Amino acid sequence: MQLPVQSQSTLYAEGWEAEAGPEDLLEIARAADRAGFDYLAGCDHVAIPRRLAAAMSTVWYDPVATLAFLAAATEHVRLLSHVAIVGLRHPLLTAKQYATLDHLSGGRLILGVGAGHVQEEFEALGVDFRQRGPVLDECLDALRAALGPDEFPEHHGKLYAFEGLGQRPRPAQDRVPVWVGGSSPAAVRRAALKGDGWLPQGDPRDRLPAQIARIRELRERAGVEDQFTVGAIVEPLYVGTPRWEVGRRTLTGGPRELAESLRAYRAMGVHQVQVRFRSRSRGELIDQIAAFGAEVAPEL
Repeated sequence: MQLPVQSQSTLYAEGWEAEAGPEDLLEIARAADRAGFDYLAGCDHVAIPRRLAAAMSTVWYDPVATLAFLAAATEHVRLLSHVAIVGLRHPLLTAKQYATLDHLSGGRLILGVGAGHVQEEFEALGVDFRQRGPVLDECLDALRAALGPDEFPEHHGKLYAFEGLGQRPRPAQDRVPVWVGGSSPAAVRRAALKGDGWLPQGDPRDRLPAQIARIRELRERAGVEDQFTVGAIVEPLYVGTPRWEVGRRTLTGGPRELAESLRAYRAMGVHQVQVRFRSRSRGELIDQIAAFGAEVAPEL
């Protein structure tokens, strides 16, 4: 699941999150860890322009700091950047941050990356917004080297070049999984050819099969045979019968009913689903997390 509180876009934030803070994040992360969730995710935006602030809000916790904070309070749950806009930073800087996070967490990092979409953010940091696709492509190559096993990684590209520069600590994992986010044709191609997984950007159920088929086609054509993880963001959930208005798109019901609905994703070729629960308080969200882990997950 993506963590609440740490990003508060009006598209998904619940009302109670506006007054929430670090202690709420800790308790929610611990609940997800106890319930057997696979990962917790945090978003990445450096600064939001005034024209977008009403819709996106300006609440966007730094993902590295947030995930490191929660790593110390959890034991098993993995830590995903969903997604890091790695083109805003030099790959060596990104590698230093995320290698340290993987080292400190005992190898629980999943590096989710994306191209970004806020033009003013790029301009303020001196990065060409129009070239963000090619920049991300090269960042992926550079990060493969910089997050690999070599203490002195080497990369020579059009935009970035480094060698003879040592970085320790190294990641705890031999290979940090890199999942590519986005649903545009360019993002799907990038995920298929350069990633270890794909994080769609809100594709509804009826669009997923064609996207997954395209990824398989691209990988087969390129002869890529490495393990690949297909993800999906499911509809909002509420375990049980809600006694308040949770929205017409929200999936509700008992464990078997919810599990039956979610199994449709597996039939499409999806390997992991990201869930989001409707809630009116931290306590209700933690109850939903616990109920899903104890009652719905075994049915999956």
